[in-house]
Amino acid sequence: MATRPYTVVLIIPTGIGAAIGGYAGDALPVARAMASIADTLITHPNVLNGAQLYWPLANALYVEGYGLDQFAKGAWGLSPAHRNRVGLLLDRAMEPDLQLRHLQVADAARATLGLELTDYLITDAPLDVELRTAVSRASWGTVGNPDSLLRGAEKLIHQAKAEAIAVVARFPDDSNSLALINYRQGQGVDPLAGAEAVISHLVVRGFQVPCAHAPALNLLPLDPDLSPRSAAEELGHTFLPCVLVGLSRAPQFVPQLASESQIGTANLVWRSQVDAVVVPATACGGSAILSFSETNAQIIAVQDNPTQMAVSPESLGIKALLVNSYLEALGVLVAHKAGISSAALKTDLLPIAQFKS
Repeated sequence: MATRPYTVVLIIPTGIGAAIGGYAGDALPVARAMASIADTLITHPNVLNGAQLYWPLANALYVEGYGLDQFAKGAWGLSPAHRNRVGLLLDRAMEPDLQLRHLQVADAARATLGLELTDYLITDAPLDVELRTAVSRASWGTVGNPDSLLRGAEKLIHQAKAEAIAVVARFPDDSNSLALINYRQGQGVDPLAGAEAVISHLVVRGFQVPCAHAPALNLLPLDPDLSPRSAAEELGHTFLPCVLVGLSRAPQFVPQLASESQIGTANLVWRSQVDAVVVPATACGGSAILSFSETNAQIIAVQDNPTQMAVSPESLGIKALLVNSYLEALGVLVAHKAGISSAALKTDLLPIAQFKS
């Protein structure tokens, strides 16, 4: 008997210091394992980006955070893409040498990986990115010239026919900041993540196309105490390779103009098709989780991936299955996909009880 594809959403919010997924692509092993179980894995750049490291997953959909929120609300569907023509937007604030490094990455991606890029565009004004740390110790930031960002993206989409946008913005260099020192040693919060999310959100919200961001920074001095979880960002001059790879096959967004039951297009993915959602147990306050909690999807909350947040599913009245680790979550997904109650795999199965209204 045929069954429909089993679809899993993996969410590890950016900029909140997740012990797994809060660093340089360190949640990729989790994504790879889940992709071996799911027919379709939906996740976001924070999980799949590893600077110059990446791992192609044929059944994974690379969905920017704002787009994932819209998908979870049922406002947008996802249309898997075989290939996207990627537009490269560079911040005018970048120094010539740093700009050249990123252009060489683009050429390498074209020559070595066969990706299709438009001609690149430089913003008409510096983007003026500033970094902040919130009281909650989550990272965030501001873009001083968002209109310049949007004008550049619009030209690449409408004139160069880009189907996805890769943005490289010049970020402040602060190699002596305590936040960066802690991050490189595998502690605390990624100081760049919050501002990166602002940049990609602006483009996706404005144009409904895939977008991801790579910060432009000068090289940091060698650190003998570098954490393995942060090491991917120390390999070269740029974080752009994983972004270009991810965007090259990122799904396109399809606005919800009719009910899901009326659309009937076989290759589109809608929120009603999601079977399970996996999230850190302390990070359940995001828009996507709140939206998925209104559906029949099984929410799995992982306890040993602590974050700087303190928003549990029970505090919000969200029905979730708590598990200790991602290893346990993988076991739950295997059982769930097979249609087996996880209670049947434990030794303390209770007798069936009479329903009381």
